[in-house]
Amino acid sequence: MAYMSQEGYDKLVAQLKEMETVQRPAASAAIAEARDKGDLSENAEYDAAKEHQAMLESKISQLKAIIGDAKIIDTSKLDTSTVQILSKVEMKNVKTGMKMSYTIVSETEANLKEGKISIQTPIAQGLLGKKVGDIAEIKIPQGIINLEILNISFD
Repeated sequence: MAYMSQEGYDKLVAQLKEMETVQRPAASAAIAEARDKGDLSENAEYDAAKEHQAMLESKISQLKAIIGDAKIIDTSKLDTSTVQILSKVEMKNVKTGMKMSYTIVSETEANLKEGKISIQTPIAQGLLGKKVGDIAEIKIPQGIINLEILNISFD
Protein backbone atom coordinates (compact mmCIF):
# COMPACT_ATOMS: atom_id res chain seq x y z
CA MET A 1 0.00 0.00 0.00
CA ALA A 2 1.33 3.42 -0.96
CA TYR A 3 0.23 6.37 1.16
CA MET A 4 0.00 9.59 -0.80
CA SER A 5 -1.63 12.98 -0.98
CA GLN A 6 -4.65 13.69 -3.17
CA GLU A 7 -2.39 15.87 -5.32
CA GLY A 8 0.09 13.03 -5.86
CA TYR A 9 -2.71 10.60 -6.67
CA ASP A 10 -4.25 13.02 -9.18
CA LYS A 11 -0.86 13.49 -10.90
CA LEU A 12 -0.46 9.72 -11.28
CA VAL A 13 -3.98 9.34 -12.71
CA ALA A 14 -3.32 12.16 -15.19
CA GLN A 15 0.00 10.59 -16.18
CA LEU A 16 -1.68 7.21 -16.73
CA LYS A 17 -4.44 8.79 -18.84
CA GLU A 18 -1.86 10.60 -20.99
CA MET A 19 0.10 7.36 -21.49
CA GLU A 20 -2.99 5.40 -22.48
CA THR A 21 -4.63 8.02 -24.71
CA VAL A 22 -1.65 9.77 -26.30
CA GLN A 23 1.57 7.77 -25.97
CA ARG A 24 0.09 4.30 -26.60
CA PRO A 25 -1.55 5.26 -29.94
CA ALA A 26 1.64 7.09 -30.96
CA ALA A 27 3.70 3.97 -30.23
CA SER A 28 1.31 1.81 -32.28
CA ALA A 29 1.48 4.29 -35.16
CA ALA A 30 5.30 4.24 -35.04
CA ILE A 31 5.28 0.44 -35.26
CA ALA A 32 2.86 0.50 -38.20
CA GLU A 33 4.96 3.11 -40.00
CA ALA A 34 8.16 1.12 -39.46
CA ARG A 35 6.44 -2.10 -40.58
CA ASP A 36 5.44 -0.43 -43.85
CA LYS A 37 9.09 0.24 -44.64
CA GLY A 38 9.78 -3.34 -45.65
CA ASP A 39 11.80 -6.30 -44.39
CA LEU A 40 11.29 -6.60 -40.61
CA SER A 41 14.38 -8.77 -40.08
CA GLU A 42 16.69 -5.83 -40.86
CA ASN A 43 14.48 -2.98 -39.74
CA ALA A 44 16.08 -1.25 -36.72
CA GLU A 45 13.32 1.37 -36.65
CA TYR A 46 10.72 -1.39 -36.22
CA ASP A 47 12.72 -3.03 -33.42
CA ALA A 48 13.14 0.33 -31.64
CA ALA A 49 9.40 1.08 -31.95
CA LYS A 50 8.49 -2.35 -30.55
CA GLU A 51 10.94 -1.89 -27.65
CA HIS A 52 9.51 1.57 -26.92
CA GLN A 53 5.99 0.13 -26.90
CA ALA A 54 7.03 -2.67 -24.50
CA MET A 55 8.60 -0.15 -22.09
CA LEU A 56 5.49 2.04 -22.28
CA GLU A 57 3.21 -0.92 -21.52
CA SER A 58 5.43 -1.83 -18.56
CA LYS A 59 5.17 1.73 -17.19
CA ILE A 60 1.40 1.69 -17.66
CA SER A 61 1.17 -1.58 -15.72
CA GLN A 62 3.33 -0.19 -12.91
CA LEU A 63 1.23 2.97 -12.68
CA LYS A 64 -1.99 0.96 -12.58
CA ALA A 65 -0.58 -1.14 -9.72
CA ILE A 66 0.51 1.95 -7.77
CA ILE A 67 -2.86 3.65 -8.28
CA GLY A 68 -4.67 0.45 -7.31
CA ASP A 69 -2.69 0.18 -4.06
CA ALA A 70 -2.86 3.90 -3.23
CA LYS A 71 -4.26 5.08 0.06
CA ILE A 72 -5.02 8.80 0.01
CA ILE A 73 -4.31 10.58 3.27
CA ASP A 74 -6.45 13.50 4.38
CA THR A 75 -3.91 15.92 5.85
CA SER A 76 -6.61 17.87 7.70
CA LYS A 77 -7.01 14.88 10.04
CA LEU A 78 -3.30 14.43 10.75
CA ASP A 79 -1.56 15.49 13.93
CA THR A 80 1.28 18.01 13.64
CA SER A 81 2.83 17.12 16.99
CA THR A 82 5.09 14.46 15.43
CA VAL A 83 6.70 13.94 12.03
CA GLN A 84 4.86 11.48 9.80
CA ILE A 85 4.19 10.93 6.10
CA LEU A 86 3.05 14.14 4.35
CA SER A 87 4.57 16.27 7.14
CA LYS A 88 6.40 19.38 6.02
CA VAL A 89 9.37 19.55 8.35
CA GLU A 90 11.46 22.66 8.88
CA MET A 91 14.79 21.82 10.45
CA LYS A 92 18.25 23.15 11.14
CA ASN A 93 21.58 21.39 10.82
CA VAL A 94 22.96 21.70 14.37
CA LYS A 95 26.57 21.77 13.17
CA THR A 96 26.30 24.25 10.28
CA GLY A 97 23.18 26.19 11.28
CA MET A 98 21.79 25.68 7.76
CA LYS A 99 17.99 25.60 7.65
CA MET A 100 16.06 23.35 5.28
CA SER A 101 12.51 22.23 4.73
CA TYR A 102 11.26 18.94 3.29
CA THR A 103 7.89 17.30 2.86
CA ILE A 104 7.95 13.56 3.49
CA VAL A 105 6.04 11.75 0.75
CA SER A 106 5.66 8.31 -0.83
CA GLU A 107 8.33 7.11 -3.23
CA THR A 108 6.14 7.90 -6.23
CA GLU A 109 5.71 11.55 -5.21
CA ALA A 110 9.36 12.23 -4.28
CA ASN A 111 10.88 15.20 -6.11
CA LEU A 112 13.89 16.92 -4.55
CA LYS A 113 13.44 20.04 -6.70
CA GLU A 114 10.01 20.50 -5.07
CA GLY A 115 11.40 19.75 -1.59
CA LYS A 116 9.65 16.38 -1.41
CA ILE A 117 11.71 13.46 -0.12
CA SER A 118 10.74 9.80 -0.10
CA ILE A 119 9.75 8.24 3.19
CA GLN A 120 12.36 5.58 2.34
CA THR A 121 15.32 8.00 2.55
CA PRO A 122 17.60 7.96 5.60
CA ILE A 123 16.66 11.56 6.46
CA ALA A 124 12.92 10.86 6.38
CA GLN A 125 13.38 7.66 8.38
CA GLY A 126 15.39 9.55 10.99
CA LEU A 127 12.75 12.29 11.28
CA LEU A 128 9.69 10.04 11.67
CA GLY A 129 8.14 10.27 15.13
CA LYS A 130 10.21 13.31 16.19
CA LYS A 131 8.65 16.43 17.73
CA VAL A 132 9.43 20.14 17.50
CA GLY A 133 12.61 20.77 19.49
CA ASP A 134 13.89 17.20 19.09
CA ILE A 135 17.29 16.60 17.54
CA ALA A 136 17.35 13.75 15.05
CA GLU A 137 20.69 11.98 14.68
CA ILE A 138 20.68 10.67 11.12
CA LYS A 139 23.21 8.40 9.48
CA ILE A 140 23.80 9.39 5.86
CA PRO A 141 26.49 8.21 3.41
CA GLN A 142 28.75 11.16 4.37
CA GLY A 143 28.52 10.38 8.10
CA ILE A 144 26.12 11.44 10.82
CA ILE A 145 24.15 14.69 10.85
CA ASN A 146 22.11 16.18 13.66
CA LEU A 147 18.95 17.98 12.61
CA GLU A 148 16.89 20.04 15.04
CA ILE A 149 13.15 20.03 14.28
CA LEU A 150 11.94 23.65 14.11
CA ASN A 151 8.39 23.21 12.81
CA ILE A 152 5.99 20.51 11.60
CA SER A 153 3.06 21.34 9.35
CA PHE A 154 0.99 20.03 6.44
CA ASP A 155 0.63 21.86 3.13
